[in-house]
Amino acid sequence: MKVIFLQDVKGQGKKGEVKEISEGYARNFLLPKGLVKEASAGNINTLKAQQNSEVKRKEKEKEDAQALGVRLAELTVVIKAKAGEGGRLFGAITSKQIAEALEAQTGVRVDKRKIELADPIRTLGVTQIPVKLHPEVKTTLKVQAAEE
Repeated sequence: MKVIFLQDVKGQGKKGEVKEISEGYARNFLLPKGLVKEASAGNINTLKAQQNSEVKRKEKEKEDAQALGVRLAELTVVIKAKAGEGGRLFGAITSKQIAEALEAQTGVRVDKRKIELADPIRTLGVTQIPVKLHPEVKTTLKVQAAEE
């Protein structure tokens, strides 16, 4: 019996796959649990339409991320902090503070987990910070630590 998997089934198939499964297993276990549906012509057409819309959605996400990346590359976020002698900060500037300052200054919202800050910023000056906006889109953001 040909079926379309609605969810991943260990050892059988992944979501969206069309496979030949034994009829008893499909009728007695997979169909009642809602893990698969029969691979009729209408269901296969629906699956193809869903896959096409998913591809378009992912392409749009990537394009939006690229546009945001170009915008972020041109920006410099200024964060004021207390500093001592030699340009050392009291405390540090974290990715959370960078995300908050970016949103406050430009209105651009970036999740703090997407800001790839290896170590918090502890000195005054401009620092280049990588930001991963999409699995295939990465840009750099300039963060200037200024003295209060």
